[in-house]
Amino acid sequence: MDITGDAKHRQIAREIRNEIESGRLRPGQKLPSTRVFAEQFGVSVAPVNDAMAVLEVEGLIVSRPRSGRFVSETATPGAPRPRRGRPQVIYVGGYAGSGKTEFGRILAKKTGWAMLDKDTITRAVVDTALVQLGSTVSDRESPIYLDFVRPAEYECLAATVRENVGCGVSVVTTAPYLKEFGSEAWFRRTAAELDAMGADMEVVWIRCQPDSMHSYITRRGAARDSGKLANWDGYVRGINIAFEPPWQHTIVMNDPDSPPLPEQADELIKSLRD
Repeated sequence: MDITGDAKHRQIAREIRNEIESGRLRPGQKLPSTRVFAEQFGVSVAPVNDAMAVLEVEGLIVSRPRSGRFVSETATPGAPRPRRGRPQVIYVGGYAGSGKTEFGRILAKKTGWAMLDKDTITRAVVDTALVQLGSTVSDRESPIYLDFVRPAEYECLAATVRENVGCGVSVVTTAPYLKEFGSEAWFRRTAAELDAMGADMEVVWIRCQPDSMHSYITRRGAARDSGKLANWDGYVRGINIAFEPPWQHTIVMNDPDSPPLPEQADELIKSLRD
C-alpha cells in the first residue's frame, strides 16, 4: 500500500468516520490510543493525530484530559426515513475492503430496515464447511469453495432476504455479489421474484481505489483475506476497478476525497422517498 503525504490522515479519518457512522464504534465508546491506531494503519503517530483533529472538528469524537478520545454521544444523528409502502431490498456489492458493509450499516441505521450481511449470517458455517471439506478458512478461490460452498452461502443470504420481504420488512443486504452483479439474467430473475412478492429492488456498487481497499482489509485482519494480502499486486490486476453492474444502479465512492458515506446514503434514501 502506498498512501503518502496528506492522503494518510484523510484515509485514516475516513475509515474511522465510516466506523462511527455505521455504528461499529458506538457513541460514548473509548477509542484505541494513538499508538494503537498508528500500528493498525502502519503509519507514524502524526497522521493519526491529524485525523483525530479532523474528526474532532466534525464533532464525531471528543478528547477528555487524562482519559483519551471517545466517540461523541451525538455522533450518529438520525435521518428522515422513507415512506412505508412496498418493501425495499437494497443490494450492496463491492470488492473486498470497499466499505460495503459500512455503507449497508449506515443505510440500515438511517432507515430502520433489516441489515443482512453475508459474512455475519454464514461465516461460521462456511468456515466449518471449508475445514471439513479439506480446505482452510481463508479459501475463497478453490473449486471446493466456488463449486460447493459459495452457492449454498449465497442461497442462505437470498433465503433470508425472502423471509424478511415475505414479512413485509425492507432489507439492506451486503455481500461482494461479484458473480451476481455481473449477470443481467440474475438481475432480471431477482427483480421479477421480488416484484412477485410485492417488493422493489435497488442496486448499489461500492467503488474504492486499491490503496483504500488494502487499508480496510489490513485493519480488519480477517482470515479470508490472507490470500489477497499475500499476493496483493496480483489480486489487484485481476479485478476491474471501473466495474459497473449491467442493471440500473447507484455508484457509491469510498475514497479519502469522496463525499462521506452518510451523505451518499442520504442521497440514496431521498431517491427512494421521491
